[in-house]
Amino acid sequence: MIDKAEAFQNFMDANGELKKSSTDDIEGLLSLYEASYMGSSEEYVLSHAKEITTRHLSSSVSQLSPKLQTKVLECLKLPRHLRMERLEARRYIDEYGNEDDHISSLLEFAKIDYNKVQSLLLCEWWEHLGLSSKLCFVRDRHVECFLWTFGLLPEPSFSGSRIEMAKIIAIMLVIDDIYDTYGSYDDLLLFTKAIQRWDLNETEQLPEYMKICYEALYNTNNEICDKVLRERGLRAQPFLCKTWIDMVEAYMMEVEWVKSGKTPTLKEYIENGVTTSGTYMAMVHLVFLISNMITTENTQHLLDPYPNFFTLAGTILRLWDDLGTVKEEQERGDVVTSIHLLMKEKNIACEEEGRKEILHMITELWNDLNGDLASPDAMLLPMIKVVLNMSRACHAVYQHHDKSYLSNVENHVKSLFYIPVAT
Repeated sequence: MIDKAEAFQNFMDANGELKKSSTDDIEGLLSLYEASYMGSSEEYVLSHAKEITTRHLSSSVSQLSPKLQTKVLECLKLPRHLRMERLEARRYIDEYGNEDDHISSLLEFAKIDYNKVQSLLLCEWWEHLGLSSKLCFVRDRHVECFLWTFGLLPEPSFSGSRIEMAKIIAIMLVIDDIYDTYGSYDDLLLFTKAIQRWDLNETEQLPEYMKICYEALYNTNNEICDKVLRERGLRAQPFLCKTWIDMVEAYMMEVEWVKSGKTPTLKEYIENGVTTSGTYMAMVHLVFLISNMITTENTQHLLDPYPNFFTLAGTILRLWDDLGTVKEEQERGDVVTSIHLLMKEKNIACEEEGRKEILHMITELWNDLNGDLASPDAMLLPMIKVVLNMSRACHAVYQHHDKSYLSNVENHVKSLFYIPVAT
């Protein structure tokens, strides 16, 4: 096996800079640049390669042909390793079609495949769930739910699991609204207690809107557990319930912070925020829905603590969520975000500088995630791509220049679900 450091040294001169033959080869530079984003925190050669290829590509843009210039700018804006898979497939079909040496039959097959997958996507589950018709305060975000699940599981074979995930994400968003803006403190204590006990009899003391939400959660969870037992012979109930209990307890923690006037540290906020982001809940559900390597014996390694790469991906999600939704959340009354906590702890006066610091943290988390995914537990091998996909979807959902991240979501939804590729 060729050592990574040795392979990349072939591009460098004695001073650690790129050889002239390397700088003249823009396509080769792009490949090196893309490869550098797959490095871990300890792979300093790749980190150095990222720095110098970024510098050389940026300085060469003005001298390139329009076609190559566009390609370089796209890569500098967002390397392929960080792109949401299905959005990238759509974009690359157009890019490949503009290549002089493209193979027409291959391009045509890619378009047919894309359009065929697109035609399979349905959202009737939202009406079946019934939350939007029964709860007047529920934000109709079913397309956002399905965008997330399609980001996590883009393969056509996972259509059933996508629908199950869309349901639980929809329920999670409703619960998030209940804790953030709609529920009274006393009612939230009762709601948290009811979920902790996981007993329908506990709903007797709840207001009607909480009963409706609780029953939707209880019934959907049971349906998923029945499906896992039927198809895989595994009892998922204790594990799935534990993720919901952990999540509502984390929501309640945020409520207690607000009630007591406490400002959490950035570390406390992020640790709690990974749980409220739904990462652990979603990942554990997916382990049971898609992994063929999980058994009754190895499930003991799934909780308490959760796998580290779940935490890394969840932290990326939490930070991107704050970057992308801070204006909407402040309008709804949420004033604590990672951006403002970081600014306070580092004495940063300008919010733009705070945002840059958060983006740097996300870059470092990607390095840690790359390293962690290089040697996962065998049981979790099927989850590597899911975790990568979730981290990529964060950028697609929350990186925007619009007034609202929801308009960005709508644009992606139109592209993925409604507008076919012209054949």
